[in-house]
Amino acid sequence: MTPLLLIPGYMLDETLWDDVLPLLGVDRPIIHGSLREGGAVEEMARRILAASPPRLVLAGFSMGGYIAREIARLAPERVQSLILVATSSRPDSQATREQRAKAARNTPQGPFRGLSKGAIVTSLHPDQAGNAALVERVRAMGARLGRDVFLRQSLLERGDMERLGAIACPTLVIAAAQDQLRSLAEAEELRDGIPAARLQVVERSGHLIPLEQPAALAQLMLDWLQSSQ
Repeated sequence: MTPLLLIPGYMLDETLWDDVLPLLGVDRPIIHGSLREGGAVEEMARRILAASPPRLVLAGFSMGGYIAREIARLAPERVQSLILVATSSRPDSQATREQRAKAARNTPQGPFRGLSKGAIVTSLHPDQAGNAALVERVRAMGARLGRDVFLRQSLLERGDMERLGAIACPTLVIAAAQDQLRSLAEAEELRDGIPAARLQVVERSGHLIPLEQPAALAQLMLDWLQSSQ
């Protein structure tokens, strides 16, 4: 069975998928793509490709969706199908780029403690804003990745709407109904720009669908994997 390659998002690591994986079954090899190295989308994509088997199903979350689409562009013959979760094809706004650049400049030397509580809460459904355990889980991922990764990812340039039509593999786009970071319109742009793509919306979830609604996400992924064999 074709391996499933999972790519996390901004300042998140492979543990992002811990609650989803047990619900996908055990009959498919799972590979984790790391975003710890590389300062550009194409560089990250090439690093992951070099460490991956010849045939893949790709699932990319948020920033990882940009990387997954770049992999599909670079090596279309290796990508059986694509799952894009809570992501976009738009470049970051000027305000977002400036905010991230400022955060990178102002990051103190010494141990990196992860993203701020305020930044994390913005990624969650309002009902989860007071979930201290979930906030800590996200913070700890960033802390494990460290300051250098934070600097590189914060300055990463992304966005390639003009390339969507070149994606030839079956594609599932998954969006969150209450995502404060990526709008439903952005998910619809992916659906409309990628030939024959489908869109599914997860209710009662903010941006961090794998952590907030792992069962709903796993079911959508499992249905897709079974239908796109």
